Amino acid sequence: MVEEIYIKKICEGNADAFKYIITTYKDMAFSIASSILKDQFSAEEVVQCAFIKAYKNIKTFKHNSKFSTWFYRIVVNEAFMYLKKKKKYINITYEELDTEVLDEDQFNAIKQEEQNLLIQEGLNRLNANESLALRLFYLDEQHIKEIVVITGWSESNVKTLLHRGRKNMLAILGHLMKTNF
Repeated sequence: MVEEIYIKKICEGNADAFKYIITTYKDMAFSIASSILKDQFSAEEVVQCAFIKAYKNIKTFKHNSKFSTWFYRIVVNEAFMYLKKKKKYINITYEELDTEVLDEDQFNAIKQEEQNLLIQEGLNRLNANESLALRLFYLDEQHIKEIVVITGWSESNVKTLLHRGRKNMLAILGHLMKTNF
């Protein structure tokens, strides 16, 4: 696998080989950090720190899991540490929205670009754990067991967050559709 070759080169001291890792993982790392932090500037800062930490510790990567799993775990940890330092938590629950659940026919009638914007806005309004679980499961197509490794959560916690996240996302999207369309 190409990734293994680059990891070996990095471990041997070839710093330029790390460019491959950055290019390959920067978008998803930013997406993960954004889902937790809800702020582009903070997410960029966290991703930069995560890449530095990954570079410094790449020799500790044991190949027990995919490199992406190992790296995304670093991103998640860095993002939650950042939140802890800033004490910035955003929590919206289904019950607080007091709105009807999303009308799927209405949602399907709007353009794909608008759907993507609504989904991103919905993910930004979810709490960090639900947003992260949904992003990893649906956007990055990670299996539940991979999400467990990336986040450190239990399998039942991941399933609960996915269930709550879907429910809250539908409510948020319904609210956004009602107010914007």
